[in-house]
Amino acid sequence: MKTTMFGTKRRSRAAGAGLLLLSLTILPVLAGCNGTGPTEGQELLRVIASAGPRSLDPAQARDTPSVVIMRQIYDTLLDVDPDTMEVVPALAESWAFETDAQGRHTLLRMYLKRGVKFHNGDDFTAADVKFTLDRAKASPHLTNMVEAVSRTEIVDDYQVLIVLDFPFAPLLNNLALPLMGITGERAVTEAGDAYAQHPIGTGPMKFVNWIVGSQIELTRWDGYYGPAPKIKDIVIRFIPDAATALLEMETGGADMLLNVQPQDIRRIDAMDGLQIFRTKDLSLYAIGMNFLRPPFDDIRVRKAILHAVDRDAIVKTVYQGVGSVGRGPLPEKVWASAADILPQYEYDPEKSRQLLAEAGFPDGFTTNVYTNDSAPRIDTVVILQDMLARVGITLDVRILEWTTFLDVTNRGEHDLYTNGWVTVSGDPDYGLEIFHSRAWGDPGNRAFYSRPEVDRLLDLGRMEVDPVRREQLYIDAQKLIHEDAPWIYILDGEQVVATGDKLRGFNINPTGYHTLSTVWFAD
Repeated sequence: MKTTMFGTKRRSRAAGAGLLLLSLTILPVLAGCNGTGPTEGQELLRVIASAGPRSLDPAQARDTPSVVIMRQIYDTLLDVDPDTMEVVPALAESWAFETDAQGRHTLLRMYLKRGVKFHNGDDFTAADVKFTLDRAKASPHLTNMVEAVSRTEIVDDYQVLIVLDFPFAPLLNNLALPLMGITGERAVTEAGDAYAQHPIGTGPMKFVNWIVGSQIELTRWDGYYGPAPKIKDIVIRFIPDAATALLEMETGGADMLLNVQPQDIRRIDAMDGLQIFRTKDLSLYAIGMNFLRPPFDDIRVRKAILHAVDRDAIVKTVYQGVGSVGRGPLPEKVWASAADILPQYEYDPEKSRQLLAEAGFPDGFTTNVYTNDSAPRIDTVVILQDMLARVGITLDVRILEWTTFLDVTNRGEHDLYTNGWVTVSGDPDYGLEIFHSRAWGDPGNRAFYSRPEVDRLLDLGRMEVDPVRREQLYIDAQKLIHEDAPWIYILDGEQVVATGDKLRGFNINPTGYHTLSTVWFAD
C-alpha cells in the first residue's frame, strides 16, 4: 500500500444506522465491474461517490455531487490551477478589464478559443457565452455569482464584452467555477426540461447514461479541443454506505473512491494495491441553527448550544486526524479568513445551562437535527445528541438521503442541520455569501441568517478592487457573523481520495471538483 502526497487512514462505523427515516438500498454493481480488479491498460475508470447529482444542468444545481459530474462534461471560460489557485485560461484564451467613462473597471473583454465543438457537433461561439451568462443571471442558484453582470455583448463569433453594473472583484474566480459550465443554446432549447438529464458540453467527457440513484456513465469526447483523455469510459456509482464503498475498493470492484471517510483511512493504508491522495481543502463543516425556528431566534439559546459542544472531542473521535477544528465562518486556508483572531466559544456546560435558564429554558427543551446519510455526519450528530442531553436538551436525530435532505432544509423544516460549505472559487466572497440574506434556502443559507450590516459589508467587499481594503471588509463581516453564532464550527476540511496503485495522472483538487479525464492505468 502506498500513501501518495499527504496520507494516513481508517474504518467505518454504522453509527446511527437505526435512525434512518428513509431506507437506503445499495444498487447492483455495473455488470462486469465487480471484483475483477483493475487491468493493465484498462480503458474504464470505475469511480465511487457517496451521493448522486440532483441535476446535470449548471443553471439548476450547485450541490457538490452534481458539480463533480458537471466538471467532467462542461468547460468553463476560465479555470483555477489546483496547485496555485490562480485563474488560468480555458475556453477564454485571454481577457482584459477595461474602464468605463467614470474610470471604473466595469468592462471585461474576453477572447475565445476557436475550433471548439459541443458534444452534439455544434461550434462553440460567443453566442453560447452570452446564452450561458444570461441563464446564470436568471437562475436562483447562480445569480449571485454574476450579480454585477448587466449584459453580455457579442463583438464577433470569438469575442465578448461583459458589461458590469459595478466593479466586481470575484468575477474571474466565479467564471472558473464548474457551476458556470458553458452550455449551448440549441442543445438546451431543443431538449427543454429533459436537458438536466441529458447534458451536452464541450468538456473532455461526454454524457452517455444516468440511472438515477445508481450511476452515471460517461465516455471520451473524441472531438475534444484539448489533450485527449487517456481513459475511454468513466462509470461513477453512488454508494452512500461507507462500508459498502470501501468493500468495493478492497475487492477490486472500483478504481477510485471519492470522499474517503476518516474512519477508513488507516484500513486503506494497510491494503496492498491501493494509494491515498490527501490535501487540505477549502471546506468547512458545521452544524447550523435555523433563525426562523424558535427558540433559535434567541442568541442566548444559540450561544448555549455552542458552549455545550466539545468540538475538539468530535474532531478527534469522528475525523481522527483529518482536517482541524473549525474556528470561524471561513476556513483558515481561504484568503481573508479571520479564524486566527476570532474569540472562541469554549466548551463550558455550566455556562450553557446558565444561558438556557436566562432564555427561559431551565429544564432545557426538545429539538431536532437533520443530516444526510454521510457516516461522519451521522457520527457527529449522535455525539451532539449526547452532549446536548448533558445540558437538558433532547435532540431528535433525523437522517435523510442527500437530495431529500437538501429539499427539506431548503424549505426550512429543520431546527438544526448539518452543513458543509466549500469556498470553491478560492475567493472569500463565495465563502461568505452563504451568510447573506439573499442566499436564504437553496443558495446555501439554510440557517436563514440575516443581519443588514453583514449584507452591507459583503456587498462592499465584492465591489472593492483594493485587496487590503477588501480583506478588512471581510474580516469585519466575519466578526459580526461569529458574534451572532449561526453555526457550530466543527471542522476545516481535507480532501481524501483513494485509488488503485496502478492509477496515474490524478491531481487532487482542494475544491473537491476533481478532473477525472486526465488519469490512466500503468502498463
